[in-house]
Amino acid sequence: MSADLNAGYAACARLTRAHGTTYWWGARLLPPGQRRDVHTVYALCRLADDIVDEPEKVALPLDLPGDPAERLSAFASYFFASLTAGDADEPVMAAIVDSIRRRGTDPECFERFFAAMALDLSRTTWATWPELRDGYMEGSAAVIGEMMLPVLEPYTPDAKAPARALGLAFQLTNFLRDVAEDLDRGRVYVPQDDLARHGADPWRRRPDAAWQAMMAEQVARNRALYTEAEPGLGMLPPASRRCVGTALVLYRRILDRIEASGYDVFSGRHRVPTAERLGVTLRSLTLGPPTAGARA
Repeated sequence: MSADLNAGYAACARLTRAHGTTYWWGARLLPPGQRRDVHTVYALCRLADDIVDEPEKVALPLDLPGDPAERLSAFASYFFASLTAGDADEPVMAAIVDSIRRRGTDPECFERFFAAMALDLSRTTWATWPELRDGYMEGSAAVIGEMMLPVLEPYTPDAKAPARALGLAFQLTNFLRDVAEDLDRGRVYVPQDDLARHGADPWRRRPDAAWQAMMAEQVARNRALYTEAEPGLGMLPPASRRCVGTALVLYRRILDRIEASGYDVFSGRHRVPTAERLGVTLRSLTLGPPTAGARA
């Protein structure tokens, strides 16, 4: 591996550790080759998201336009051109392309992903859960599960449906945790019909009775997705099962913390403490891979 490629993989690892802590802790349970490929998937998704919302955080030496839509289009074009060429003149992108080509990930996954990212520039609300799930999260969340599958090396193609469900579950947890942060960007990822049915208004930024009732339904929906994803654990080899099972447990604990706060997602960002993350990770290492239904 060239020095530049090594540098690219190292930068992807730093991005994951800085911003995707649950992915980071889960990936620690994988052999180094799989671990670095998890980091590249996360890095690509994180870079696309930051290029739209916070371009000042993107440290890549890329000449990107000032307009968000143009930035995203330029980044997507650079990615697809690099993927076609099989290499890139920038270390992080070179590592991403190297990983995708080695793993044989279907390029169509990335077409759906970038299409969903573009929707963030034109949509700020979603009318119903099916519209949010099928119109946006298909390309921003379910497809991430598909991108991860070649890295996780499942025993059977039947792992695809649980992987997609887990991608949806992870992102819905993020949506519920990050309501206030999304409001700051003018976006609401809670379905409008659910809000209206309960008389809940996120813009009040108060966990009143209407908000609590509405959020209880969202958390139940989210937990159902985790339950739908759990059978996929048994379709993975032990190291991958430990990785995914640990991430599942840690993400589900975010829901526990949201619930315990009275669904107050306005006063601060709910996180699983580092000591607790470490404990779950060590338990997975010593007691073996989590099984369906396990809460660690």
